Amino acid sequence: MGVASLRTASGPTISWRAIECWGAGISLFFQTGALLPLMLSDADGTLSESAKSILRLPCLPIYAFTILVLIRNFPQFLTAVRRNLIVPLILALPFLSTLWSIGPSSTLRRAIGLLFCVLLSYILAIRFTPRQLLFLLFTTLGACILLSVVISVVSPALATMPDGAMRGVFVHKNVLGWYASLMILVATAVLIDDKLGLRRTAFILLAAGIICLASSGSMTAIIATIVAFCLIGFYSLLQRSSSIGRIVIVLFFIQLSVGILISLHEFLVPALEALGKDATLTGRVPLWELVDREISDRWLLGYGYQAFWTDANPEATHIWTKIGWAAPHSHNGYRDILLSFGVMGMIPFALMLPHAIRQGAFLHCYDAQYGWLWLNVLTIMILVMNLTESIFLVQNDAIFILFTTAIIMFSLYAPVVSSSPSPSWQASRVAV
Repeated sequence: MGVASLRTASGPTISWRAIECWGAGISLFFQTGALLPLMLSDADGTLSESAKSILRLPCLPIYAFTILVLIRNFPQFLTAVRRNLIVPLILALPFLSTLWSIGPSSTLRRAIGLLFCVLLSYILAIRFTPRQLLFLLFTTLGACILLSVVISVVSPALATMPDGAMRGVFVHKNVLGWYASLMILVATAVLIDDKLGLRRTAFILLAAGIICLASSGSMTAIIATIVAFCLIGFYSLLQRSSSIGRIVIVLFFIQLSVGILISLHEFLVPALEALGKDATLTGRVPLWELVDREISDRWLLGYGYQAFWTDANPEATHIWTKIGWAAPHSHNGYRDILLSFGVMGMIPFALMLPHAIRQGAFLHCYDAQYGWLWLNVLTIMILVMNLTESIFLVQNDAIFILFTTAIIMFSLYAPVVSSSPSPSWQASRVAV
């Protein structure tokens, strides 16, 4: 099919591909929560109800763009849906949860927002290759990080939180830390991938990402960055090994990961106390203890999608009173899934993740020329982030959009590569 285009009144032609690229980049930029929320927030990053209403307006053109591109690529969208039925199943859960939600209207409104976010993930998965998506993210996150550095120099009061930590163009230091961590991953991937030819720019953005990460002081982001570099080494070693060697490497990595998690569970708090650090992980440990009790009360179906952390819920008010601060979520993505959907929602999510990780590793080993490394690392990075933050199934959030995009892309292209003795992008395009 030829390249469709639009012609302006004065004569120049704009291709649909340019509209897709610019539209996707702008959509991701707004979904990061950069700049506009900072301009509308208080000094401590708090957003009023009127500010939140204003922030919903930029989502409308993003939704319109998503629908437009989806209509133009509907057969490819159906193919992506058929190749991973767990994603639409999980997407249906928020709508189904309105039947038992303690706040049905809030659940339904947020479920609609999540629907459009996942649809945008489908657009990114079917219209961009891994390397194209890397470049798109390189430019989008690069703009956010460079703006953060610039605004911290031009207006330090605006770019700094009351505690002195840098927040850049975001409302909170942790958010800056998350995107700085992703920027470091993306810049490193561009340096590794010499086909993009952006090494000088990548070095600049890598340095800017490191500055923002260190200045934010976000431990979650710092740990995720360390994990990312470990994973880059792991996946690089996996690709170069033979079939038996890969099995050994994977088993060793799984045992090492389990050992680290057990060690953290047993020795992290005593170690922090011995070092004079906050053993509650900035109030997360007592929060998790209270949240676990609420999960056990509705362990089967939960409280409804994002219905727990609302002012109308007395259980949430009780937790806020106990811990002394208004937690916006559980600071743990896995616990928030259980709060929203119970065990019935966690089961499909738990089934989807190992399958996606296996498909991603397969693509990296047998189709590495198309740049699957960074998407594999990104997926596990976000899994690590959700141990102390809540990013899963969040509407209008760029990180969750990218996470879902990676899972969809893995399931979309893995069957093509596995059925082709000589994988090529042309074969993938025909199948998609």
